[in-house]
Amino acid sequence: MTSALIITAPGINCDLELAEAFHLAGAEPQLVHINKLMRNPSLIDNADLIGFPGGFSYGDAVAAGRIMANLMRATLYGALVEAIRRGVPIIAPCNGFQIAVQLGLLPGPIPGSDWPQTPPSPTVSLAQNTSARFIDRWVEFIVPSSTRCVWTKNLDTTPEGSCIPIAHGEGRFVPRDEETLQELEESGQIACRYGANDNPNGSVGDVMGICDASGLVFGLMPHPERFLRWTQHPQWTRLEQQTKVPLGLQMFNNAVEHAKQNNTSNCVEGTA
Repeated sequence: MTSALIITAPGINCDLELAEAFHLAGAEPQLVHINKLMRNPSLIDNADLIGFPGGFSYGDAVAAGRIMANLMRATLYGALVEAIRRGVPIIAPCNGFQIAVQLGLLPGPIPGSDWPQTPPSPTVSLAQNTSARFIDRWVEFIVPSSTRCVWTKNLDTTPEGSCIPIAHGEGRFVPRDEETLQELEESGQIACRYGANDNPNGSVGDVMGICDASGLVFGLMPHPERFLRWTQHPQWTRLEQQTKVPLGLQMFNNAVEHAKQNNTSNCVEGTA
């Protein structure tokens, strides 16, 4: 059975939704508290997929995701990098995105470069929304044709289903400089965007989510785990496309399928 490791911590509140998403996609979710992982990082070695849930880890004290990211930088960075090297897809919605950026997993090293032995300094950030308010609504979801992200590539979207829920106060994507944004564009690391007229937080370049150079690590401000069924859509009674798989579940299906193929390849190599 394909296993999905979900890392929990005080203040995390979307772990059960993430577990349901992995379950519906055919994986077996396991929720593990960060304290247990820090005592035994080798638990990550058995994971086929990994999730950083959303919420308000450690109350978002100091800054959103900062405390949890610093704990993981000191204890779990190496184990997570090894997981990426062996092909494990990782998803980080909302607070998870903030954590992954400060942890050093996103945007990660440039294509063709190996991961550094120590966590790098962040080159992007998730700043306060330009409205200075918490925003909770559905927004337009666009996937660039050039993306290398295994989670969002080749999604089957419809006009009715090409939207996704957000809920955050610090989600404004800000790259270190224009060159950083250009590099992400050219390397296919922009995984998804807000609609041109539906950018809720002032993100530079309408960037909603990014991936690392491998396409495995995916951070985004929306919550795909909250769009697993058509009945979760705010206008579901008016939709005609409910026979198709909802947008959020498609992403988890993509990742679980990738994990299964990765396991098969690893088994064949091991046999050889």
